Amino acid sequence: MSFISGTVSFVRYRVEGDIPADFWNFAAERISAHAFRDIDDSFEEVSIGWVSLANMFDSGFTEASYVAGDYLAMALRMDERKVAPAALKKFCLKEEQRLLKERQVPKLSRSQKLDIKENMRIKLLKQAVPVPAVYEMCWSLADNSITFFSTSGKAQTLFEELFRNTFDLGAILDIPYTLAISLLPEATAAIETLSPAVIA
Repeated sequence: MSFISGTVSFVRYRVEGDIPADFWNFAAERISAHAFRDIDDSFEEVSIGWVSLANMFDSGFTEASYVAGDYLAMALRMDERKVAPAALKKFCLKEEQRLLKERQVPKLSRSQKLDIKENMRIKLLKQAVPVPAVYEMCWSLADNSITFFSTSGKAQTLFEELFRNTFDLGAILDIPYTLAISLLPEATAAIETLSPAVIA
């Protein structure tokens, strides 16, 4: 788990929207609906959903393992199958050469090459093993803030979309400007007049 290891990278979010009164029952239902679904035994390209912090294979959240006092803590897991472009190109060329020899023709049409590419992509995709990526999050319900343990732009986009789809709430990235206003509401007017300065 990233946030109990020695070194971490994270970003902060603030939650935008009203939390339901019966939050924990609401959360249990919505988290279950958006839990991670395994694609090891299928040919799907990608699967994204929530898993337990302690075990990336636990998408059932035994005993509501995402609850920790006034915090909701879990992880986003994404499994993705990929076909390396170089491998796809290699096998497409190999198949094109085979067909040219078999059919005794000087060249293949554009549509034939596109068909070969799509068929080969599907064939290689079926042979590919899904690669997992796990990103942890901790939501403080007391102050409606989230710590997300990744600074990757792609991971942040995935998290924002999954969070919105799960809870019908927005996750707004907390930049220094918005953080200053939330910590010092009485100084909002002064903060809004600040402008960048170049120090040489």
